Amino acid sequence: MKRAVAIIPLVLAVIVGGFFLWGLNPNRDPNEIPSVLISQPAPSFILGPVPGLDVQGLSRENLLGNPTPVVVNVFASWCVPCRAEHAVLSALVERDGVRLFGINYKDQPADAVNWLRNLGNPYERIGSDLSGRAGIEWGISGVPETFIVGGDGTVLYRYVGPIVGEEAVSTFRQALRQAGVLEERS
Repeated sequence: MKRAVAIIPLVLAVIVGGFFLWGLNPNRDPNEIPSVLISQPAPSFILGPVPGLDVQGLSRENLLGNPTPVVVNVFASWCVPCRAEHAVLSALVERDGVRLFGINYKDQPADAVNWLRNLGNPYERIGSDLSGRAGIEWGISGVPETFIVGGDGTVLYRYVGPIVGEEAVSTFRQALRQAGVLEERS
């Protein structure tokens, strides 16, 4: 009996070590994290505007009835990768006419306002999710995360992490083409 009890810490250490090594695997793609929202209706949420910004808030109703799918980006001013992807999102709006909505996640309103004033505001609507409740409803694992939502409110695609670098931008642009947001290249 004493031997069995003595072996329990070793077994636990092996299990924890296995999960640790799995997490460090350089071939593991965090975008392969499954989302129960894909092909499902976007969650029901109502978020007020970010105080100090002249941009309306965001709710599920704003995702419905759009002629083409829209992009919903979950971001925060304290998120360094969000800053890196901001230029990519801005270019999608300016050059390609993508409709971009934002969920400002667990961010102080004054910080969000300053961040958007410094970097520019490509968002058509931004909902303030100070409590993080909407982020939970969307099933985010962190920021940034970006979703493509069809005109009927169905989540078509989820991108985990910053859309930065040639491969990430190419992958996201392909998802936009498949969703009918961007025209197919000939």
